[in-house]
Amino acid sequence: MSDSVLRGVLISDFNIANLASHLANDSETPVVEAVVAPFGRAIPVLMGGDPEIWRGDPYFAVVWTRPEGVIESFHRYARHEMESVETVLREVDAYAALLVRVAERVRTVFAPLWTPSSLRRGLGMLDLRPGVGLAHLLLQMNLRLAQGCAGRSNLFLLDAERWLVTAGRSAFNPTLWYMAKIPFGPEVFKEASRDIKAALRGLTGQARKLIILDLDETLWGGIVGEVGWSHLRVGGHDPVGEAYVDFQRELKALRRRGLLLALVSKNDEAVALEALRTHPEMVLRTEDFVGWRINWEDKALNVADLVAGLNLGLASAVFIDDHPIERARVREALPEVLVPEWPEDPALFAHALLSLRCFDVPALSREDAARTELYAAERHRQELGTKVGSVQEWLHSLGIRVIVEELNAGNLARTVQLLNKTNQMNLATRRLTEPELLAWTGAGCRKLWTFRVADKYGDAGLTGILGIEAGDDGVAITDFVLSCRVMGRKVEETILSIAVEHARSLGLPRVIARYVPTQRNRPCLQFFMQSGFRQEDPETFVWSTTEDYPTPACILVERRS
Repeated sequence: MSDSVLRGVLISDFNIANLASHLANDSETPVVEAVVAPFGRAIPVLMGGDPEIWRGDPYFAVVWTRPEGVIESFHRYARHEMESVETVLREVDAYAALLVRVAERVRTVFAPLWTPSSLRRGLGMLDLRPGVGLAHLLLQMNLRLAQGCAGRSNLFLLDAERWLVTAGRSAFNPTLWYMAKIPFGPEVFKEASRDIKAALRGLTGQARKLIILDLDETLWGGIVGEVGWSHLRVGGHDPVGEAYVDFQRELKALRRRGLLLALVSKNDEAVALEALRTHPEMVLRTEDFVGWRINWEDKALNVADLVAGLNLGLASAVFIDDHPIERARVREALPEVLVPEWPEDPALFAHALLSLRCFDVPALSREDAARTELYAAERHRQELGTKVGSVQEWLHSLGIRVIVEELNAGNLARTVQLLNKTNQMNLATRRLTEPELLAWTGAGCRKLWTFRVADKYGDAGLTGILGIEAGDDGVAITDFVLSCRVMGRKVEETILSIAVEHARSLGLPRVIARYVPTQRNRPCLQFFMQSGFRQEDPETFVWSTTEDYPTPACILVERRS
């Protein structure tokens, strides 16, 4: 047997073979091989019987029983026979002592808490009344069991009630019980297997420690570089804003528990940090993060650099981003990083976060709670030897298509919307109405093209605009606009290639781009400074049409009339 296989023992008063199957076949780490003790003999096995199942030094034991199967007095109480609560609790104490004995012979014991045997209503409104209701007694029993097991640090009680809630009405199947003595439906065993494996990962040092987050549309609603921090959807009397606040609250709770938070975002750093520091309803502030890489570089490179700077391994990180392409890039380049699929609806963000089974640890300490402050005090970057792959190869793998159309009635409304809302990748930041834009393009020397971007992950829609005006000395770019959703994927260069091609077709000597600075469009300046255009002065960039400006090799251009 491989050293990576964890051997376990499953002990129960019912047929628990389904759990053994789920543990063995679940693709999540670690690999588990479980031996099933004969069901219906839980108490004798716990008392030391069947020594064969203990051979080979098993790493863990799961002891999962029904209360009526191991606590005889509870069985009588449930049938409304004359039985006292005190007698039931004394039997619970004896059962807890057996679990402690098992914990002395194996490294880890998992004991799911007792649950009702079905979705019965019991006594209805009396079921939680002390000394009367079965539900109240079951609560007492579980609390007493927890108290009896508290002295053993390697004995963990698991919340089986949550497994039943997840399974819903399929949690119980009477036919399975009568045919095979299986009290629960398959979904219950599936949930149990997932939780047990999560616990084993925590015990073997595989828990994740770092949550790396995107910002726009992930930590808040809106694009801060476009709308400014004051117009972000965070809190307020807004269901979307409330959802983002609740997501941030859950992240902050995890930080207090000892997890580290960090940021990797394609954004202007000063603008993004201002939002975190200034927005009155922002729950998370800059001091909640141990580090960040907020720039326009490849996110996989940024994730790797950030993790290295924190002196952590990539296997300790979780990357959360609303955009499927960014998730795919990090997942492909850094396979050790956990990149969960993420819902589109912000109302589901908090639930998605709390559903992750990668943060389980066997103990919590005061040092865990202070971990963020320790990292914040020591942010030293280190060189990373991990290879993240070629950005060019990744761009080729996306199969990016750029559909080019001239302005027409079908795309006019979206073009005007993009022109008036885009701030960051916007050369002149012109704001025009539909009639004004139509009037402007009415002159014969002017043209405006729209750019729709798609790839193997989906269609990003109309995300780019190129407006030009031809003159005697060349073609002037009046509008160069691109949504930040597709920035950094060579669409920018593709737009410039269209401008140069048009100038050459007119026999004009050059293409001129004049940057008009605003508070938010510095990313556009940074692009033109790296575009290959010659910088004549701080805000003027020129390309001679004696030279071709080729379309990037990773882009397929489609022209539509």
